[in-house]
Formats: sequence, structure tokens, C-alpha cells
Amino acid sequence: MRLLHTADWHLGRSLEGRNRLAEQQAFLDELVEIVKSEKVDAVLMAGDVFDTVNPPAAAEQMFFDAIARLSRKGECPFIAIAGNHDHPDRLAASFPLSKELGITLVGLPTMELQRIPIRKSGQMLEIAALPYPSESRLKMLLSDSAEELDVRNQYDDWVDSYFKKITSNFQPGNVHVAMSHLYVAGSKETESERPVHIGGAYTVAAESLPESAQYVALGHLHRPQIIKRAKTEARYSGSPLSYSFSESGQAKSVTIIDVEPNGKAKVEEIYLAAGKPLVAWEAKNGVSEVFKCIEDGMHQNCWVDLSIHVEDALSMEEIQRLRKAHDGIVHIKPVFKETLGEQIAVSAQKLPVDELFTTFYKRQTGGAVPDEQLISLFLDLISEENIEREETE
Repeated sequence: MRLLHTADWHLGRSLEGRNRLAEQQAFLDELVEIVKSEKVDAVLMAGDVFDTVNPPAAAEQMFFDAIARLSRKGECPFIAIAGNHDHPDRLAASFPLSKELGITLVGLPTMELQRIPIRKSGQMLEIAALPYPSESRLKMLLSDSAEELDVRNQYDDWVDSYFKKITSNFQPGNVHVAMSHLYVAGSKETESERPVHIGGAYTVAAESLPESAQYVALGHLHRPQIIKRAKTEARYSGSPLSYSFSESGQAKSVTIIDVEPNGKAKVEEIYLAAGKPLVAWEAKNGVSEVFKCIEDGMHQNCWVDLSIHVEDALSMEEIQRLRKAHDGIVHIKPVFKETLGEQIAVSAQKLPVDELFTTFYKRQTGGAVPDEQLISLFLDLISEENIEREETE
């Protein structure tokens, strides 16, 4: 059986006000071609179909058109779960109609195992599908304690228990897959996942992913990656487009899984061509360098985060000329010699890590001061990373 795993489409999402529907449509068109050329038996979409709970009509139309083309009236079943950006009821509202086309849409957590017949091979695909499980969507309080660690442990226990219960219904001789939209501790995140409860209560241990599943298809994080400490093959497929400049230079892909009953899953990445690259461009020789590079066609079909080394502030006329010369420039950030000197001086100081973070935050935000909760969250992240590094050494 050949499966395709994708996630985090975020249809309708823009980039600092720049419309990206055309890029998202190009991805969906490319996905349809990949499913055909790779002879895929079923498509798994692990959440965040849309970017908001109330997506624009154009994004919804793109979605329904794409899944109809992907499923081909049930020839290639399509299964999607709700992510934290999706409205669970709204996503699943069309299921009474879509199931006739081989399309399964799961909005809220349920103990129902999804059994999907594969026409081509005559096999059965069984999916333990867990849409984004927040306390509000579960309609339950996981812990009476206000302590984050207690809530986190209870959340992890709930997810572990859920997967054990639902996978106990797996039938021998079928292909067994789990799919969810959640954050697994130790995974690498980017700035474009919002909101992600990094270091917070909604975190799951890799060991809580079900060992009885031959593959675990995950959504939530935009960087493609394997979950190393999982007891089975588990992976984030990543987003199909780069949604923040923290993803600059990151290759985007979908995941192909070849798996037979009782066998080990074989995983392959298929890299995507759709979507404009996001580029962080530092022009050390000033505005003239930027115009020369634009004239030479540099970063022509890209979204650009531009930093320009200057001695004086950029005039409004220069900014307008830059934007007119390259309509993909999103940010224009002047870098002054004094600022560079301050950064070097701060780096040279042996300040406590919380003071270094405060200095960095002020510089990035233009003078804002982080509150105690944000500083505490940052320190927790540093502490977790150090613990994980020690465990791997």
C-alpha cells in the first residue's frame, strides 16, 4: 500500500498582507500530479487545512476542488483531521456528502477507528485519527492543578491512553496507521507555527505515540522531521510552503510511505517546486548593491526580508524605489554601524542568559520589555534543550 502524508496547508494565509492564494493553488495542482505519478493509494492530511477558523471562501473552494481531484470518486481515498487552526465542526460539516466520494473529514477527537477500503489492492487501511486535542475540544479538564507540569503530564497521559485504546481495535491483516496534530517534545519548530505550545502544557512525549501503528503521520510543525525517540516510524511532513522567514532556505516536501500488513514502513520525501522561496537578504554595501543585484535578476521570484547596511536613515523615496524595483520585498531593515557595534559589545559581555534575552528582545522589538512569563518560558526552553542534549551525549 502506498500512502502520501501531508499537513499544514494553511490555505488562505498571507505573508505580511501579501496574498498567497496563487502559490497555494500551485501546490495543490502539484500535489494532484504527484498522487497520480507516484500511484498513491490514499492521502493523509494531518491537520491545519486552513489558516483560520473562518477561512475566506476562495480558500474553501480551493480545498474542496483539490480533494475531489485527489480522491477521484474514491479511487484514492483522502483522509483529513482538524488542526488547531481549523474549526473542527466546519471542517467536518460536509462529511455526510464527501464520504460518498471517498473523502473522510474528522473534526473532533473520537474513539471511532477509521477503516478505509483501498479499491486498487483490495486491502484495508485502519487509521487511529486524533484531531488537535485541546481541553476545550475534548470538553474536559485534564488536571485540577494550575501547575504547568501537572497539566502537561495529564495531557501526555491522556494522549497515551487514547492511542492505546483506539489501536486495540486494529484488526490483523490490515495496514495500521495513526495520525494526529500535536507537538511532540524535542521536535524543531519555526516562527510560523502560531500558536504552538512549545514548552507548555500541550506537549506529548515521543514514547506516547502508538507502537502498534506501522506509521504515525503528524501535523503541527512546519519543518519536515522524523521523531527519533518514537517506538515506531513517526514523522512531521512539514508545511508545503514557507510561511515565515525563519523557514528561509528550508526545502518543502510531502512524504510517501510504502507499507504492507505487519511490515515496516518505508519512507521517502518528494520535494515540492510550488511556492516562492522566502529569502533573508543582507546587503552589506548599501542601497546601490540592492539595485545592482535586482537588475541582475537576483531573488527575482522570491519573498525578501531585506537588511541594508547604511550610514544614514533610508529616505521615503529610497524605500519606494526599492519596493517598485522588486515587488517581493516584504521587510526593509536598515542596519547602522552603531547597531553592529552594540551587538558585538553585548555578545562580548558575560551577562546572565535572562538579561541577554531581554537585551535581544528590546533590540528586535524596538524597545519593548518582555514580561516575566515570557522570560520564564524562554528559560524553560533553554533548560529542556540542555537536558535533551545531555541525554543524547
